[in-house]
Amino acid sequence: MLNVVALMGRLIADPELRQTPNGIATCTFRIAVDRNFARAGEERKADFIDIVAWRQSAEFVCKYFRKGSLIAVDGSIQTRNYEDRNGNKRTAFEVVANNINFTGEKSSSQGTYAPGGYAPAPAQAPVSRPAPAAPVSYASGSADDFAVIDDNEDLPF
Repeated sequence: MLNVVALMGRLIADPELRQTPNGIATCTFRIAVDRNFARAGEERKADFIDIVAWRQSAEFVCKYFRKGSLIAVDGSIQTRNYEDRNGNKRTAFEVVANNINFTGEKSSSQGTYAPGGYAPAPAQAPVSRPAPAAPVSYASGSADDFAVIDDNEDLPF
């Protein structure tokens, strides 16, 4: 049997750390994951997926991630049955996280983590990148462009 999930999305709210009656840290949060396909003339749609993290993973999420943070999660899907306030039977689908990672570049709106909380990132000048070099053409070369290496000597590198 195989039950593996890999997701990358943005948190839709700040995560909250909770404790079980036995003192185990847990965190439930929801991420928005864009769909791969968008119909012509329509906006790309997103799915909102519930994630559950336990122990150190829960503490990690609550310490370093905030609403809008890009996050990568791998884990497995679990279901649970419950009864709602009206007595209707419901089934919840959740991803139980095994690994949680930072993803993408840090944006200026995301800021940086400091022990007292998040601080806005300093404004930076745009980075200028050199223009890509023209592709090299080897079709114009000749056999005279190559040197013969003597096999009896040490290699030149």
